[in-house]
Amino acid sequence: MEMLLFGVQALLALIPCPGAAEELFEVSVWPDQAVVKYGQSLVVNCSTTCPDPGPSGIETLLKKTQVGKGPQWKEFLLEDVTQNSVLQCFFSCAGVQKDISLGVTVYQPPEQVIMELQPAWVAVGEAFTVTCHVPSVTPLENFTLILLKDNQELHRKDFRNLAVASQRAEVTISAKAQREDDRCNFSCHAELDLSSHGGGLFHNSSAIRVLRIFELSQSPQIWVSSLLEIGMAETVSCEVARVFPAKEVMIHMFLGDQELSPCLSWEGDTVWANATVRAMETGDQELSCLVSLGPVEQKTKEPVHVYSFPPPILEIQELYPLAGMDINVTCSGHVLTSPSPTLRLQGAPDLPAPGEPAWLLLTTSEEDDGRNLSCEASLEVQGQQLSKTTVIQLHVLYKPRLEESGCPGNQTWLEGMEQKLACVPKGNPTPALVCTWNGMIFDLDVPQKATLNHAGIYCCTATNHLGSASKDIAVIVQGLGEGVSSTIFIIIIVALGVGVITIALYLNYRPCKKERRKLPYRQKEKKKEEESQSAAQQAEKYNAHNC
Repeated sequence: MEMLLFGVQALLALIPCPGAAEELFEVSVWPDQAVVKYGQSLVVNCSTTCPDPGPSGIETLLKKTQVGKGPQWKEFLLEDVTQNSVLQCFFSCAGVQKDISLGVTVYQPPEQVIMELQPAWVAVGEAFTVTCHVPSVTPLENFTLILLKDNQELHRKDFRNLAVASQRAEVTISAKAQREDDRCNFSCHAELDLSSHGGGLFHNSSAIRVLRIFELSQSPQIWVSSLLEIGMAETVSCEVARVFPAKEVMIHMFLGDQELSPCLSWEGDTVWANATVRAMETGDQELSCLVSLGPVEQKTKEPVHVYSFPPPILEIQELYPLAGMDINVTCSGHVLTSPSPTLRLQGAPDLPAPGEPAWLLLTTSEEDDGRNLSCEASLEVQGQQLSKTTVIQLHVLYKPRLEESGCPGNQTWLEGMEQKLACVPKGNPTPALVCTWNGMIFDLDVPQKATLNHAGIYCCTATNHLGSASKDIAVIVQGLGEGVSSTIFIIIIVALGVGVITIALYLNYRPCKKERRKLPYRQKEKKKEEESQSAAQQAEKYNAHNC
């Protein structure tokens, strides 16, 4: 009996007490860290080690739906998760309940990163701002904004201390514009690091914004005459200095409503615009120059007066008169000239009355051929005295002439030298010249090698439609020996002449002592002087005989 009781106690000792296993059960949840994009869903699995669990589930304010279960687990779908929350996953086992918490972190990546430059065009020395903002991003404590200038980090900002409820992130910096900042690229890089919540790294960048720097502080200057003549092309200029960047300047020029077409040039920080203007209406007008660079414009105006002053009209009764003909020459102002100009006709004895033409009665002569007749008109415009002149060349027709100056009657050629017959006739129209020698036409254009046979009389005739003129030309051909002898005799004559002059000067300027000289000496000097003069006369006769 005792043995039986001992066996029962031993068997009971091997059987555990009710509730002992239940007290040892565990509750777990998956995932252990939950990161959900804003508005998305999350699947949560709750499980336990209890062999026969009792009531179980999750407690949360989020919309939940059980989507699966097993003996020791349950799975729930949490929908439209829009805020951070903490849910409880619980199981009961043999009357004992255990739970585990799961924190749900909602995130919104930086899907829109906006970069702004204010203003986009900045004057040198002025301030500008660089702003980057993200309209919606969570959680901000894990968010960083980085400003970049030409891919170099300019500024960095995190938002750890910002209120959790905010979803907007922004960073702004200010700077002063310098020329070297022109065309710099500014951008913004955004990073959301969720690694501490079991998530990943989300990043995005803004579009690149280009900063433009300019300088246009001075007004342009216009270079133009205060008077413009209608219909005449005039060059006008517009200049602007201390401008940056010079090659991006745009210049528009206008005369009244007429837009010109300027040609631009640059040097350093200065820009020039040159244009050709042709005024089509008389009166007072304005020449304007509009300079623009980026958002800025500068405009300058200059008054101009457009006048009409055509050249005066010079009329000749006969442009090709015959010598000895009387012709009328008239000088008058143009009908488009207002008021009437003052006229002056060359050769006219008197000035005409205002508004009246000037005239001249001219009896032409051969000397008038090629003469320029001029008509000058003077006009005062806006206090300035202007003048214009019309010139016409007169052509007087006359018969040919063979004058000694152009066609010498005696010509000497040197034997063996290239020679041409010198004869240029006068006449209008220009006469045709024909020369004959020994009954044959002599070529006047080709030089001839002079021989003794070329000596003789040449007959030249000049002809135009008004008549003709003839002349005989005597040609003498000198041999080389004759030329040398002539040269020697000329030298002798010159030497004798110098000797005579020297003696005469000596006799005139002798000192007073000459009065005491003896008479025979004076007679001797006089005899020498007579001999020198006799020798000179003989040399001249000899030279004339040889020529």
